[in-house]
Amino acid sequence: MKTVGIIGGMSYQSTLHYYQRINEQVNEKLGGLASAKLLIYNVDFEEIRKLMIEEKWQSIGNILLEISRKLEQFGVDYIAIATNTIHKVASFLEENISIPLIHISDCVAKKCIENNIKKVGVLGTRYTMTEEFVIDRLRRNGLETFTPNDISDILTIDNIIFYELCKGVIKNSSKKIYINIINNMIKKYGIEGIIFGCTEIEMLISEKELSIPVFDTTKEHINTIVEHIVEKR
Repeated sequence: MKTVGIIGGMSYQSTLHYYQRINEQVNEKLGGLASAKLLIYNVDFEEIRKLMIEEKWQSIGNILLEISRKLEQFGVDYIAIATNTIHKVASFLEENISIPLIHISDCVAKKCIENNIKKVGVLGTRYTMTEEFVIDRLRRNGLETFTPNDISDILTIDNIIFYELCKGVIKNSSKKIYINIINNMIKKYGIEGIIFGCTEIEMLISEKELSIPVFDTTKEHINTIVEHIVEKR
């Protein structure tokens, strides 16, 4: 069994899912009393969020690099960042650590390709939807990507993530907003699937509420982490 170092707390709501589901899957695969070999470094998201707002991404990168090196010193075999948005500094980490980073975008893109879905919509924080660090990685994996083109939709999606979902607040009104935006993307772009490019969105919407397949980054990241732990990758 391999050991994975997870950088979590962004938000703690999604990190809870990582811990529980990774252990459940490892136990299911290995049986007995097996559980995953994990080291979780939970950051103070308030500190990181302030740096995000101030656009101090190099500072965020330096913080995560220090954490990654600590996890390396403890002997982990892989690093995983339990969030999409902070993958903005993923390339910086990959260049400066000596162990592999399990990149969340690679995991979800692989699942899309396996299902012969190449034209996808992407929802996430405003950073994920308006910048290239996730979108470009998905494109390099063979996907054609689309995001909402209305800035008010982008900001609404972003606010729901940070001010509701990250605090565990689930509102039916917010669910309806997301579903309407997705349906508009289906009509406008003809997307074949939707990527939940934020680790909290799965808390709000399920696939049965949509007319197209859902590809959830949290689920696919967790599945891939488990495969690495049980040495299937």
